[in-house]
Amino acid sequence: MPPRALEPAGVALVDKPAGPSSFAIVAQIRRMTGAKTGHAGTLDPFATGLLLILSGRATKLAPALVGLDKRYLTTIDLTATTTTGDPEGDVVESHPVPTDLALDRLRGEIELPVPAASAVKIEGERAYALHRRGVKVEMPMRRSTVHALDLVARDETTVTLALHVSSGTYIRSVAQALGGHCRELRRTAVGPFAIEDSVVPDAFTPERLLSEADVLGRL
Repeated sequence: MPPRALEPAGVALVDKPAGPSSFAIVAQIRRMTGAKTGHAGTLDPFATGLLLILSGRATKLAPALVGLDKRYLTTIDLTATTTTGDPEGDVVESHPVPTDLALDRLRGEIELPVPAASAVKIEGERAYALHRRGVKVEMPMRRSTVHALDLVARDETTVTLALHVSSGTYIRSVAQALGGHCRELRRTAVGPFAIEDSVVPDAFTPERLLSEADVLGRL
């Protein structure tokens, strides 16, 4: 197979819908450009929001983008935990909704277990592959920083939170720490790049690519 083209070069800000994988969206953009294509961090299939998709020569910018802080809006179902920390998993435990969420314990430097359905490697194999086969393993702990965690709304069974977190933070782990699972998850920003400047995949055209100079200028 011949090497992929280095043009058009730039970064696409794409608003991922719920359902398809991030890699399916990357492949869709690649078909539109015909160029070498990568990403600066994926979202789970159930999640929506901002993906940074790198095209052509701009794929070399990945190291500068993958470590950026992220912002999320999530609605957490407080009535049950699931095997995956999201709606796609099986219910592990159902319980009464806690009266006190004690959100302060989840602000600042935190350490939480990585979700079982994640891309972390356990003895050389992806955790999600082990999970799909029903292999139970002890998941490693991950330290991250929650710069801000704000209560947006709450009802009888759910809570909606806005979070500003360091790269690599699993919001599903935050949901599990609260005794629930993510019902909805939306990424609203990656570093200086905001969802308001994005486009849905079907509306993308190569003219929407941010230039390498523009991207570096924002950083």
